[in-house]
Amino acid sequence: MWNKKGKVFVISAPSGSGKTTLCAKLISSLSGKRKLVRSVSATTRRARRGEREGQEYFFISNHEFIKKRKAGRFLEWARVLGSFYGTPREFVREHIGRGDDVLLSIDVQGAMKVKRKAPRAVFIFILPPSFCELERRLRRRSTENKRDIIRRLKLAEKEMSFIENYDYVVLNDKLVKALKELKRIIRRERKG
Repeated sequence: MWNKKGKVFVISAPSGSGKTTLCAKLISSLSGKRKLVRSVSATTRRARRGEREGQEYFFISNHEFIKKRKAGRFLEWARVLGSFYGTPREFVREHIGRGDDVLLSIDVQGAMKVKRKAPRAVFIFILPPSFCELERRLRRRSTENKRDIIRRLKLAEKEMSFIENYDYVVLNDKLVKALKELKRIIRRERKG
């Protein structure tokens, strides 16, 4: 599965760090001979306001997720705050086989599973400017209640303890600066 035609880029970050925004801007702004495609994960969590089926996630039932997991249809999967998330294996295999680069925007649990299966993948961790800013961003997006925000902040602490397992760390204090750094990393890794 992991041939030399395409590369896999794994981006992880605590919820509220700007990972989704950065990945969307990265996909739309990076040009070149090689295509960078974002893998769309499956999840059992409910869609947030503005999220569309097949764009941000494939929203499926617990039953369907477990069935696909047992059939080996996920490259990686994890349970995060009570919901399942998984990366469709076939999508990744198909695109790297064509010579495309694939961007996985996944949590730390999933990233560590990919690291065991694809050690040549490039691992990038997005850091928020501070814990206070992370909390402010989570509150501002109004998608979780107080209890869920506290759970996400505790999870963020745990996730940040995995930074040493990543090849690169990008601070997202200014979106334009962080995006520029991500582009630089991808261009460098494509040459290598």
